[in-house]
Amino acid sequence: MDDSLSYESFLEGAKTAAHKAMDDHARGEYDEFALHGGVAVERLAKALLVSKNPIYIAELRGSAEMLFHLGGHRAAGKVRTIGAAEALARLRTLDVLGADKQLDLLIDVRNGVAHTTSAEQAKSLMPVLAQTVETLLEDVDSPLESFWGRWTTTARLAVDNKRSRGYRDVQVRIRQARHAFEDRFKGLPEGAKERAMSTPVPEDGHQRGIYKVTATGEDYLLTVAPALCPACEGRAWLRLRTLTQSSTDITLSTVALSCPLCGLEMNGKDEIDASGAHVEGEPGTPVPSTMSISYGPSFPYSVELRETHSG
Repeated sequence: MDDSLSYESFLEGAKTAAHKAMDDHARGEYDEFALHGGVAVERLAKALLVSKNPIYIAELRGSAEMLFHLGGHRAAGKVRTIGAAEALARLRTLDVLGADKQLDLLIDVRNGVAHTTSAEQAKSLMPVLAQTVETLLEDVDSPLESFWGRWTTTARLAVDNKRSRGYRDVQVRIRQARHAFEDRFKGLPEGAKERAMSTPVPEDGHQRGIYKVTATGEDYLLTVAPALCPACEGRAWLRLRTLTQSSTDITLSTVALSCPLCGLEMNGKDEIDASGAHVEGEPGTPVPSTMSISYGPSFPYSVELRETHSG
């Protein structure tokens, strides 16, 4: 039989497409994610059918030459196999897969039959890709780690129903940012990453120690704040919003975290809490929900940052 129609060939093709899909998702290219995700599912479905019997991927319309080709008795003039939808239908007939509208949507988007109405809709298809891959690999007793590689934890998180959707989303984004950060340094000289992480923020007239406060309307941005990025462990920025203000101090609430090194963005205290971000030098001490800055007549040249404890 043609090697391109072997279990190993389909499996390798599925793996390549699945990794491209995860890379697309991490970059926010959700339509491309759906395209590559659909290809991954189709190839993995065909791999599974071939593992049971090669003739299960034969296109039955018209000539029967593909049956003989897949049976190893006669080469077909034109090699044609079933499409993704039919591959899934046959696996459902074999009770390997069940009905799943989200999976059908992923395949329809891949085939151009349907279009996602928003980036958010395409983005939400990651769990069905991860779950389908896991189900199919279980059927052939193939380890998830060998398929997903560095995306294994992300794929597991996407289908972890013991966690809230918000928590899963945050943890997936952390791993995406971590991989993007590592990819930045591929092929660069040894030590490039360490130098990037150790480069200090430029000094200016508003800087004292590691804190720099810039008024931006109702917000104050600490461009170097006492928090470590949960993705790359660089210094993260916190955006704070004014709660109360007097002539000597100001109390601010934490509303966002962003990392200039890996691009991770967390919006709202719930996301920051779910990310596990903690105070620099104080592992286990979470980013506080509120902070207080004391200042004198020269504000913001003299800044003291401390956590505000509420009862």
